[in-house]
Amino acid sequence: MSSAFPIPVFLLFGPTASGKTEVLETLFTGVGVLSLAEVVSADSMQVYQGMDIGTAKPSQELRERLPHHLIDVRTPDESFNVGDFVHLAGELCADIAARGKLPVLSGGAGFYLKNFVQGLPDAPPSDALIRRELREELSLRGAPALAEELASCDPISAARIHINDKYRLLRALEVFRLTGKPLSSFAMSGQGALSRYRFLLIGLERPREELYRRINERCTAMFKAGLVNEVQGLFEAGYTPKDPGLRAIGYHEFFEEDATGNFTLKTNLDEVEALVARDSRHYAKRQITYFASLANNDGQPVHWVSATDAPVKRIRVDMEKLLMKQWHGLMPL
Repeated sequence: MSSAFPIPVFLLFGPTASGKTEVLETLFTGVGVLSLAEVVSADSMQVYQGMDIGTAKPSQELRERLPHHLIDVRTPDESFNVGDFVHLAGELCADIAARGKLPVLSGGAGFYLKNFVQGLPDAPPSDALIRRELREELSLRGAPALAEELASCDPISAARIHINDKYRLLRALEVFRLTGKPLSSFAMSGQGALSRYRFLLIGLERPREELYRRINERCTAMFKAGLVNEVQGLFEAGYTPKDPGLRAIGYHEFFEEDATGNFTLKTNLDEVEALVARDSRHYAKRQITYFASLANNDGQPVHWVSATDAPVKRIRVDMEKLLMKQWHGLMPL
């Protein structure tokens, strides 16, 4: 692939349990040009080591046939944020393309994908003191009060940030308090500019009822596969929901905290399983809402594909047509 061309990057995304891994396996294993793909995981929790079952990591056998990146790159006590993802994913896409292969970004972290495509604001680095003050205010005043404050000082960011997205809410307020300027006023870094990338965005969708059924079934399968033992092992290794990794859905539900701040594991596993399934369904609902806003920075729409009406093999045919149409001349299809 000539360096004169933008790097073609294929994005496949959808809510949890929508069938992304199955589609990746069908699309990018086997023979032909699509077998040259390598996947960059856009999952905020698959980056953590030792958290395999609860994050639904692709199997080792699949990862040997279809290389995956940004999996098992952090321990559960280490942070990993959108800036880390955009930086590392950019390096990986460049490396994959330089080796004559197709970079594929796939996952359910819509915030990661959107910032990769549209670029990160050139905002100032985080200020530990202001961030601590904001966390205390969040605990005392609640998210609605902070969202109202953001609306008064940065209405553009307030309109973009869901009230439940605590990280982005605090970040936007942090930037305003630190600089006196709204986060929305900062220029984009250009990390995802079309001068560097050519994107093809594919979104998987399923009827809500069917998706929730799949989530419930996945949750039951995780418990049967040994999720309880996985969490027990992480706890014995010293990890708790105070660590970034174990704040994830599928892990934090196992813990209860006493008045002194000490954590223990719950004994009612039926209750835990119900909580994990409920939280997963709520997360999927938020993902669906967020993905609706995901679009290329030149206005190119997302190509939505029904994972129910079209079998996975048919999805492969549809996606190959889109590849031929959009990337003609960029890759030897």
